[in-house]
Amino acid sequence: MSNVFEYLKQYGSFSFREREFGNVDSLILAQFCYLKADGMIPTLKEEAEAVSLRFLSEHPDREKLFADERFEKNNRKLFELMCHSVRFQDIRFRDYVNIVDEQIGTQFSAMTVELGEDMYYIAFRGTDETLVGWKEDFCMAFSGSVPSQDYSVVYATQIAERVSGKFYMGGHSKGGNLAVYAALRCPEDVVNRIKRIYSFDGPGFRPEVLECERYQQVRPKIKKFIPQSSVIGMVLQSQERYVVVKSRAAGLLQHDPYTWLVAGGEFVRSDSLYKGRRIMDKALNEWILSLPEEQIRRFINNLFDILYASEKDNLIDFGKEWKQSIRHMVEAYKELDASEKKFMLRILGKLFSIQSRCLLQGEKKHE
Repeated sequence: MSNVFEYLKQYGSFSFREREFGNVDSLILAQFCYLKADGMIPTLKEEAEAVSLRFLSEHPDREKLFADERFEKNNRKLFELMCHSVRFQDIRFRDYVNIVDEQIGTQFSAMTVELGEDMYYIAFRGTDETLVGWKEDFCMAFSGSVPSQDYSVVYATQIAERVSGKFYMGGHSKGGNLAVYAALRCPEDVVNRIKRIYSFDGPGFRPEVLECERYQQVRPKIKKFIPQSSVIGMVLQSQERYVVVKSRAAGLLQHDPYTWLVAGGEFVRSDSLYKGRRIMDKALNEWILSLPEEQIRRFINNLFDILYASEKDNLIDFGKEWKQSIRHMVEAYKELDASEKKFMLRILGKLFSIQSRCLLQGEKKHE
């Protein structure tokens, strides 16, 4: 079975006129959004012409594109294949935004892609390697909105004011959540111009977010794809429909879109999630929704205070010196007040209790 690389080799010689923009193309652009294009793609505030892949490939700072070591090798390969394909070689990039602000607790990045013929793709980056980005993801569990979601609405609205025609929106992981959220909160005239919204293993929303009237208008435009062992994409997953994609990886590693299988120009689909994963996802969501907002906020703040005690602000540095990082975290946990330690253990205990009950119910159901 192939993946996005083989897709580009097989279908890269076809333009979008010859082969319509599809699901795998959307995933490619969603993953491209992870590239660190600061100083290379014109920002939203600049009135400069959009740039091509060739421009990026010849830029003096080209190597900075691949600074995220988690995906460095695969992102580099994706970039090279896109550059040498007829399908993507003429697209243009513009309106790049990259915000990492620990003070307000947000990590947000987006770019707009000119596909040609008054057709655009607004790509929202998923969670990067920064701890502030991961903390913001956790905060989605208890908040009606987080700063990056608010930024996504502003960004999509501004892009709609600057370009004509229709556009797609999409992203991987948190980026998929942002694409859907932007559509839920944008002005109606903007929503009417959205052709499709893509969420690739993106988390869902608390029930109150989807209770708005706009959701019924937006829902038919949403295409959500998740792997068989999805964890991130099933967080607060409720009303959104989704397609299950087969992956050659296992467990949490399936969140990596480079492991998703592609054949005949489309994702290889599965009938359903793995049974054990469905049970665990159900337990996780029941746990999240059972906790008062105050308790979730307190739990997350304590958790990330411990993580920040590692003296690292990103996962890459954390991994490079993981022994030292863990030692600092253990010391930080020991310094917590006795009441906070008890609280953390009680909250985690509730999760394990719910998981055990769900597993037992699942076993009885299939006896």
